[in-house]
Amino acid sequence: MLENIRIILVQPRGSGNIGSVARAMKNMGLKDLAIVNGGRTQSFWARAMAVHAQDILEQCRPFESLREALADCRLVVGTTCRSGLYRSHSQTPRDFAGQIVAAAEIERVGLVFGPEDHGLSNRDLRHCQGLMTIPSHPDYPSLNVAQAVMICLYEIYLAATNGGTRPAISRAPVENVERLFDRMKRSLLKIGFLNPQNPEHILLALRRILGRAGLEEPDVRILTGLFRQIEWYAEKGWRLVQEKERNGFKNP
Repeated sequence: MLENIRIILVQPRGSGNIGSVARAMKNMGLKDLAIVNGGRTQSFWARAMAVHAQDILEQCRPFESLREALADCRLVVGTTCRSGLYRSHSQTPRDFAGQIVAAAEIERVGLVFGPEDHGLSNRDLRHCQGLMTIPSHPDYPSLNVAQAVMICLYEIYLAATNGGTRPAISRAPVENVERLFDRMKRSLLKIGFLNPQNPEHILLALRRILGRAGLEEPDVRILTGLFRQIEWYAEKGWRLVQEKERNGFKNP
């Protein structure tokens, strides 16, 4: 089960932190490490801090975008120490650990950690169905990324050793869900529902709603068809519908 959990570091700043993350992963039984946009996994400090987890560094995979790193995941959980409109629904690692373990029983789970200096951006968070925040003192809530990884994985390891509950759903792959949101964005822009200057504001709210629902593959197909039909209607379909109505055709 733990082998189904992928740790994704987005633009990590220090190679020593990468090595420390690898060590934390090995301590807690994980092996799958991915890095988005940079990060030196074979530097002296990375290897020195990894100690006996250098095999994780050697197997680490680089990606150019977070979307690519998450393409085969079904559940994606981001981490944040900041508050705000798009981060108000976060849970503690202890609260989220059981759900992560349950999902990892049958599907790939991605845990996303941001850069050491400012964490995940709102643009990064749009790919996440859930958020975790580690409780810490308000005078200095920001944790070192390797410390954050260790705390999250500790809670997940405890939940795994205590046994998880198999989820009732099998989520659609993240890449299929992202294509749905690509289609949704185009469709809602065409009908004027989204503000062209800031379409992500409402889209992030829609992502949260659908993320909580846990979309299965049939759900994604139905919603994709719905937004494809909206786009068709906005472009030219309305003319055909009006013509049919003038010719006596009535919608049910």
